[in-house]
Amino acid sequence: MEPDFSALTESLGEADGYLIEAAGDDSNQVYLSGFDAPDNFHTLYTPEGVHLLVSALEYGRAVKESRADTVTRRATYDSMENYKEYGPVVGNAKTVAAFLADKGVESIAVPSDFPVGTADALREDGVTVEPQPEDVIKNIRAVKSDEELEYIRDAQDANEASMQAAEDLIRAADVEGGVLYYEGEPLTSERVKEEIEVTLLRHGCALDETIVACGADAADPHNRGSGPLEAGEAIIIDIFPRDKETKYNGDMTRTFVKGEPSDEIREWFELTERALQAAFDATKPGATGADVHDAVCDVYEEAGENTLRADPNADTGFIHSTGHGVGLDVHEYPNVSQVGEELKPGHVITIEPGLYDPEIGGVRIEDMVVVTEDGFENFNDYPVQLVVE
Repeated sequence: MEPDFSALTESLGEADGYLIEAAGDDSNQVYLSGFDAPDNFHTLYTPEGVHLLVSALEYGRAVKESRADTVTRRATYDSMENYKEYGPVVGNAKTVAAFLADKGVESIAVPSDFPVGTADALREDGVTVEPQPEDVIKNIRAVKSDEELEYIRDAQDANEASMQAAEDLIRAADVEGGVLYYEGEPLTSERVKEEIEVTLLRHGCALDETIVACGADAADPHNRGSGPLEAGEAIIIDIFPRDKETKYNGDMTRTFVKGEPSDEIREWFELTERALQAAFDATKPGATGADVHDAVCDVYEEAGENTLRADPNADTGFIHSTGHGVGLDVHEYPNVSQVGEELKPGHVITIEPGLYDPEIGGVRIEDMVVVTEDGFENFNDYPVQLVVE
């Protein structure tokens, strides 16, 4: 994959280049360099090419795996001697300054979260350092290439397999005293999460956390859930795996009930399905994330439900944004909220309306779509069905 960094070139202004100091958990670093490492390394972008400064430990792998035009060891610029003489922060900056000088770079633009210590020490060495207020790389990343879309499809396929495993476990459970039992033991949130994680591993994906929240737990949108699952209560399952090879994410949510749901949960589920469809209808190039969010709020408010749009202090009802971008990060540009940006072909977004009240529980349905030239394409084939029988 060869991204188009022309927008980054245009953003440089009078700077000679753009520098990132970060590890592979920074998705901008991975995107710009094409390389992932557990410790900080430096990626310098100039209109003429991309250059990496890495430790000896990572040098061989960086040469093979990165998309950089050049890869240089830190030792080339006396990194150990700099560390011993100046300490870790200034010593690091001395090494970086020599690297920049070797590439003919006297002034750099940096992301707004660039390390302050490194920036100050570089300035002391005569390098001009200008933080960029706008995250240009995140904007570039938001528009996915065909290759990236395939990566996301693969992650979402794994996601659907793990959702099926979770639903099958709930379906196979028996109801005893209002609690779900599986193979003679209470079926817990933790046991369902384990099934999800094992399934994802078999499909080349992993995740740090997932949500299997039942009853009152489901009324808190980010409550991960714990303990036995109950019959007749809504169980929100929200899975957001990352493909271990490509680093791209999937995201999907379904709400299930084993047994007979309450009238309120049935009503909420049907209403949330309508909100989901309204959001789909609003999703097209030229619309904004705010337009999509408004479509969801309109459905809920017309039905008498509260939203954050109507009441910014609401703690029940629709109490989060409609969605977010997905890619190397599970939450990235564009926003699908009251401040959502214009949607463009190639934007991958989630649409996840939901309703929450501790007295009732919670309901959320989430699909992931890519904006196309004439509308959108849904990555999900997984059915939307409340009752598991």
